[in-house]
Amino acid sequence: MNSETTGNNMRLKGDLSLFSVVLFGLAYISPGIVVTMFGVVAATSGGVAPTAFAVATLAMLLTGLSYAKMARAVPGAGSVYTYARKMLDSRIGFLSGWAMLLDYFFIPMVGWLITAIYFNAQFPAIPKWVWLIVSVGITTAINVFGMKLADRVNKVLMFIALGSLVLFATLCVVFLGKHGSSAPVTDALWNSGTSIGAVTAAAAIAAYSFLGFDAVSTLGEEARGGARTIGRGIIGCVIAAGAIFIVLSFVMQLVHPGATFVDVDAAAYHLKVLVGGETYAEMINFVTIAGSIASCIALQASAARLMYVMGRDGALPKAVFGKLSGKTGTPVLNLLLTAAAGVIAMKLDLTTATSFINFGAFLGFALVNVCVIAHLVRERRDGRTPNLFSFLVMPAIGVGVSLYLLTRLDDVALQIGGVWLAIGVVYLAVLTKGFRRPAPEMTFDDDTAVTDRATA
Repeated sequence: MNSETTGNNMRLKGDLSLFSVVLFGLAYISPGIVVTMFGVVAATSGGVAPTAFAVATLAMLLTGLSYAKMARAVPGAGSVYTYARKMLDSRIGFLSGWAMLLDYFFIPMVGWLITAIYFNAQFPAIPKWVWLIVSVGITTAINVFGMKLADRVNKVLMFIALGSLVLFATLCVVFLGKHGSSAPVTDALWNSGTSIGAVTAAAAIAAYSFLGFDAVSTLGEEARGGARTIGRGIIGCVIAAGAIFIVLSFVMQLVHPGATFVDVDAAAYHLKVLVGGETYAEMINFVTIAGSIASCIALQASAARLMYVMGRDGALPKAVFGKLSGKTGTPVLNLLLTAAAGVIAMKLDLTTATSFINFGAFLGFALVNVCVIAHLVRERRDGRTPNLFSFLVMPAIGVGVSLYLLTRLDDVALQIGGVWLAIGVVYLAVLTKGFRRPAPEMTFDDDTAVTDRATA
């Protein structure tokens, strides 16, 4: 990462191309997630996983367009929290940050659950809950001692993952060439066992696969062309990820028609055995496990960093959350809290776990679209006239789609999300003395030397 110094200010050089920006977004999303999520999405949709992924792609594209607009309007900000704070109100911004905390706090739990599922598929004699605790223990120990591993490993594993996806898709095509599909090709897109409700419910789950595309907005200072490149990068990332998800899920749905699986969560492993044999499945499974562990390191570190920043800035109790260990320079208590949350996954399946993570994501996506509309109002007030279709109609549709997908989450997800949001409102009322003063500001870009240690 290059930098240049002007006077006393250090800024990162704008040397990232559009291709590099899109690649960064894909690395954060981890396209291989489509293989893991296939069984859950196919079962929920009634056997039309590619259709569900297509709906999710369109929904994410609407929000991606809004992210691109906000990246240009608020260069370098890079989060729904900042957009909402600047365009709407500090208290709304705080609640969007609170919703984001739900994502960050529990996303590692999903990563650990996925890792445990793959471990259990490889070694079925050992219960899934044992592998869950092992996964939590490994990543927490690494993060507590501050080993700088996640970033380098994830970059390498992205190329390995993309290569393994191409190999898997090729094996699926070869299998279909030899054996054909036991159902008509069109059944993978729509069949008598599905419905609009089932597809949208599956799309709400499939949207989890896209989480992270908005991370592209954090590269504003490093991208050639600045905000313009970031905007294109966000859209390119969503389209590229969506194309991978749709194509691969379509091939997988042809290999395994319908919505019935022996084990929905481990459907991907069994498909790998079917098309490539036991040896191939085990080899790829180990690659997936390694990638999952590396991903969990990064996810847990990010969650701990967010809690540390919120504690440091007074949005959470500073004495508890705003401290770094004197020995390791890491937010140990925050890491242990995320580890404790990860153990909850012993009582959850993959469908439920991803669903209530998406509660916070969909709220955040809805708010980004609202921020675009608020930006339009400000621009018109200042005498400028942005395109109404682009800045009003499309984001309004984005709000509607995000909120609709939110309602398609299961009851447990809605209950957990609702309780979390209610706690945030009560806490905000205390912080702002009954909403009478602005909420504390979370300065995500300050003290980078310290927070980088927190994410080591």
